[in-house]
Formats: sequence, structure tokens, C-alpha cells
Amino acid sequence: MTEREALASKKPFLVLRSNVLQAIRTFFLGEDFIEIQTPVRTPTPAPEQHIEAVPADGWFLSTSPELYMKRLLASGYERIFQIAPAFRRGEHGKLHHPEFIMLEWYRLESDYEVLKQDCRNLLTHVCRVIDCSANIANQNHFLTVEGDWQHLTVREAFLRFASWDPVMNYDPDRFDVDLVDKVEPRLGFPRPCILSDYPIYQAALARSKPGNPTIAERFELYWAGIELANGFSELNDPHEQRSRFLEALDMRHRDGKSVYPLPEKFLESLEFLPSCAGIALGIDRLVMMLSGANQLDHVVAFPPELA
Repeated sequence: MTEREALASKKPFLVLRSNVLQAIRTFFLGEDFIEIQTPVRTPTPAPEQHIEAVPADGWFLSTSPELYMKRLLASGYERIFQIAPAFRRGEHGKLHHPEFIMLEWYRLESDYEVLKQDCRNLLTHVCRVIDCSANIANQNHFLTVEGDWQHLTVREAFLRFASWDPVMNYDPDRFDVDLVDKVEPRLGFPRPCILSDYPIYQAALARSKPGNPTIAERFELYWAGIELANGFSELNDPHEQRSRFLEALDMRHRDGKSVYPLPEKFLESLEFLPSCAGIALGIDRLVMMLSGANQLDHVVAFPPELA
């Protein structure tokens, strides 16, 4: 197939993508959110153990607009959203690209329970706009957003599908393997599933549950075994956040990875950050799910091999 033929074959996917993006914008504008834009480059990406930033002329391409958006929250913005490119080095496969499009939204005076309802309202709105609420054909499954969504805690899911408790007996290596191999493939059929309450070590930027410092107020949204979104009640304690960043940088150093500067402006902003919640959702993956495609390459105009 020539490049011209390959690009022409993508038109149905890109039309759907355009409709999904417009539906997302109408949803958030109808909820009184402000659409904002933040820099694509940053001098200080969030220090997270498993995310590799791409160097760009002495700075880094943004792995997420999160830190910039929370600095806006600390300045008094109440409801903000952004549809932005994000970049992560070394990520490429059916569900991963080194460059992808992220939807992020944040609410002041909210927690992760509000975001869970946002997810349901958003997906329901998008599916109704593109007229696929009750019967979405994706590979060998028929999916729907209608009806009751599944809700599981991480502890419940691991006990059910992996036969151990990752909260009381946390093992990072075993956690990552069993999440991918045993838990994720069982989530979100035919309706989306919300997986909540991660071990605190799996949530570097989330606050802990009141009265239980071992569990974070973090959740992920799954559909047909694929992670679509990651949200949490934001940690707004600057001392605890600095401690977690330093721990992550120490682990990166021990693993032989790049060690980034601390994001001091973000840490300073936490002194003024009220209670809030935020979430990131992968646009490319959502379009893939709604289109019936089996890999991101189909729903992106210029995936790496065509760029």
C-alpha cells in the first residue's frame, strides 16, 4: 500500500476522531470549564520512576501538562481542561506511542469521587453525540456505556484475579506484572470499570485516604481491558510532595535513569493549592475503542512509521 492509499484509508477514523474531540469540548464548556493551553516544553518534568521525558534543547518535552495546570489551580482557576500533546521516550506498541494526545481536567474543592462521575458523564455524552451508546463493536466484543458500571478496589481486583493482597503485602515487581497479566484483561466488559484505591506507592501525586496512609485516592478507568484514564484527589502538601519526588529521583538514580531537576515552581505553588482533583484521559485510546480499531496506528494520521 502506498503512503497516499494508507492515508486515504484512515479517513473514517479521523472523521470519528474529529467528532469525538468536538463532543469532548462541548461537554466541558457546558460544565463551565475553561479550555487552557500550557507549554509543550518544560525545564522540570514531574519526577516519576517509570516515565522517561524526551530532551528538547536543554529542557524536556512535556510528559503531561499536570504540573502547569495545578499551578493555575493554585492561582484561583476553578475548572480547567486541556487537550494537549504529550511525549514519553521509549513508548511504542499497539497501545503506546512516544507522542500522543492527552485530555486533562481539574476541579477545585473536589475529590476523585467527583471525577468518577465526570468520566461516566463524559463517555455517555460522547457516545450519544456519535450515536453509539448501546452497541459499540470492538474486536470480538460488543461494548456499551449504558447501565451500571463496574467498581472495584485494587485490593478486591487483585484478590479476585491474582489471589493476593497488594495493599497489605505490597510487592512492586509482582504488582506490575499481575496488573498487566491478570487484572487488566478482566476489567471493563461490556461496560467501563473503575478501579480505585491504589497502594500509596503507586500514586506519587495523589493524597492518601483519610485515616489510611497505605491507600491513595487514585482510580483508573478501564474499558475492554484497556486503561483509558488515570485520576486522583491531588496531594497538596508541599513537604510530602517534595519527599515523594526525592524518593522517585533516588530510585531513578539507582536504576541508572535520568535524574531531573526538582520542579520548584510547582512545589512552591502547593502552598496555595486548595483541595482539588485531576485526571488524564488518552484521546487516541478512546478513539481506538469507539472505532473498533485494534491499535493506535489506525486512529492517528501520522503514526511513527508514516511520520
